[in-house]
Amino acid sequence: MIKNYKITVNGKSYDVTVEDGTAQPQAVPVQTIRQPESSRAVETQVSAEPQAEKISGAVEAPMPGKILKVLVAEGDTVKTGQLVVILEAMKMENEIFATADGTVQKIVCKTGASVSTGDALLVIA
Repeated sequence: MIKNYKITVNGKSYDVTVEDGTAQPQAVPVQTIRQPESSRAVETQVSAEPQAEKISGAVEAPMPGKILKVLVAEGDTVKTGQLVVILEAMKMENEIFATADGTVQKIVCKTGASVSTGDALLVIA
Protein backbone atom coordinates (compact mmCIF):
# COMPACT_ATOMS: atom_id res chain seq x y z
CA MET A 1 0.00 0.00 0.00
CA ILE A 2 1.42 3.38 -1.01
CA LYS A 3 0.52 6.57 0.87
CA ASN A 4 1.39 10.13 -0.08
CA TYR A 5 2.02 12.79 2.56
CA LYS A 6 2.83 16.47 2.49
CA ILE A 7 5.39 17.37 5.19
CA THR A 8 6.45 20.87 6.17
CA VAL A 9 9.92 21.45 7.63
CA ASN A 10 11.00 24.96 8.61
CA GLY A 11 8.21 26.42 6.48
CA LYS A 12 9.09 24.46 3.32
CA SER A 13 6.71 21.75 2.06
CA TYR A 14 7.84 18.37 0.77
CA ASP A 15 5.81 15.62 -0.92
CA VAL A 16 6.67 12.22 0.54
CA THR A 17 5.59 8.80 -0.70
CA VAL A 18 5.62 5.95 1.83
CA GLU A 19 5.18 2.34 0.83
CA ASP A 20 3.86 -0.07 3.45
CA GLY A 21 5.57 -3.20 2.33
CA THR A 22 7.09 -6.48 3.15
CA ALA A 23 10.43 -5.61 1.58
CA GLN A 24 13.59 -6.29 3.55
CA PRO A 25 15.21 -3.28 5.28
CA GLN A 26 17.93 -1.66 3.22
CA ALA A 27 20.50 1.02 3.89
CA VAL A 28 19.45 4.41 2.59
CA PRO A 29 22.01 7.15 1.95
CA VAL A 30 22.08 10.21 4.19
CA GLN A 31 20.18 13.17 2.76
CA THR A 32 20.81 16.78 3.71
CA ILE A 33 18.05 19.32 3.19
CA ARG A 34 19.54 22.79 3.02
CA GLN A 35 17.51 25.88 3.73
CA PRO A 36 18.49 29.35 2.51
CA GLU A 37 21.67 30.73 4.10
CA SER A 38 19.58 32.67 6.62
CA SER A 39 18.22 29.39 8.03
CA ARG A 40 20.08 26.53 9.59
CA ALA A 41 20.49 23.23 7.71
CA VAL A 42 18.22 20.36 8.60
CA GLU A 43 19.82 16.95 8.22
CA THR A 44 17.84 13.75 8.05
CA GLN A 45 19.30 10.28 8.07
CA VAL A 46 17.70 6.92 7.46
CA SER A 47 20.03 3.96 7.42
CA ALA A 48 20.37 0.43 8.68
CA GLU A 49 22.41 -0.12 11.83
CA PRO A 50 25.99 -1.08 11.08
CA GLN A 51 26.48 -4.81 11.23
CA ALA A 52 29.19 -6.08 13.54
CA GLU A 53 31.29 -8.88 12.13
CA LYS A 54 29.50 -12.15 12.89
CA ILE A 55 31.42 -14.85 14.75
CA SER A 56 30.56 -18.40 13.73
CA GLY A 57 28.95 -20.27 16.63
CA ALA A 58 28.52 -17.14 18.75
CA VAL A 59 25.69 -16.76 21.24
CA GLU A 60 24.73 -13.09 20.87
CA ALA A 61 23.07 -10.57 23.17
CA PRO A 62 19.45 -10.11 22.02
CA MET A 63 19.30 -6.65 23.62
CA PRO A 64 21.57 -4.14 25.32
CA GLY A 65 22.20 -4.77 29.00
CA LYS A 66 24.64 -5.81 31.73
CA ILE A 67 26.02 -9.31 32.24
CA LEU A 68 24.90 -10.52 35.68
CA LYS A 69 26.20 -14.08 35.53
CA VAL A 70 28.01 -16.41 33.13
CA LEU A 71 26.87 -19.95 33.96
CA VAL A 72 29.38 -21.93 31.87
CA ALA A 73 33.16 -22.07 31.54
CA GLU A 74 35.44 -22.52 28.55
CA GLY A 75 35.64 -26.21 27.72
CA ASP A 76 32.14 -27.02 29.06
CA THR A 77 29.86 -29.14 26.87
CA VAL A 78 26.46 -27.50 26.30
CA LYS A 79 23.20 -28.53 24.66
CA THR A 80 20.88 -26.37 22.58
CA GLY A 81 18.55 -24.50 24.93
CA GLN A 82 20.84 -24.77 27.96
CA LEU A 83 20.94 -21.62 30.13
CA VAL A 84 24.39 -20.02 29.69
CA VAL A 85 24.16 -16.32 30.65
CA ILE A 86 21.92 -14.04 32.74
CA LEU A 87 21.60 -10.57 31.18
CA GLU A 88 20.03 -7.64 33.01
CA ALA A 89 18.07 -5.28 30.77
CA MET A 90 15.49 -2.72 31.89
CA LYS A 91 15.82 -4.00 35.49
CA MET A 92 14.79 -7.50 34.43
CA GLU A 93 16.87 -10.65 34.40
CA ASN A 94 16.87 -12.24 30.94
CA GLU A 95 17.98 -15.81 30.39
CA ILE A 96 20.27 -16.41 27.41
CA PHE A 97 20.38 -19.96 26.09
CA ALA A 98 22.87 -21.94 24.02
CA THR A 99 21.99 -21.83 20.33
CA ALA A 100 23.70 -25.12 19.45
CA ASP A 101 25.11 -28.31 20.90
CA GLY A 102 28.87 -28.22 21.36
CA THR A 103 31.78 -27.12 23.51
CA VAL A 104 32.24 -23.59 24.84
CA GLN A 105 35.35 -22.46 22.95
CA LYS A 106 35.56 -18.92 24.29
CA ILE A 107 33.72 -16.69 26.74
CA VAL A 108 33.74 -13.20 25.28
CA CYS A 109 31.79 -11.33 27.98
CA LYS A 110 32.60 -10.74 31.66
CA THR A 111 30.30 -10.42 34.65
CA GLY A 112 29.41 -6.75 35.11
CA ALA A 113 30.20 -5.80 31.52
CA SER A 114 27.75 -3.81 29.41
CA VAL A 115 26.83 -5.31 26.03
CA SER A 116 24.95 -4.08 22.99
CA THR A 117 22.45 -5.92 20.82
CA GLY A 118 24.31 -8.47 18.69
CA ASP A 119 27.48 -8.55 20.77
CA ALA A 120 28.99 -12.03 21.06
CA LEU A 121 28.71 -13.39 24.60
CA LEU A 122 30.37 -16.76 24.06
CA VAL A 123 31.38 -19.07 21.22
CA ILE A 124 30.20 -22.66 20.87
CA ALA A 125 31.85 -25.06 18.43
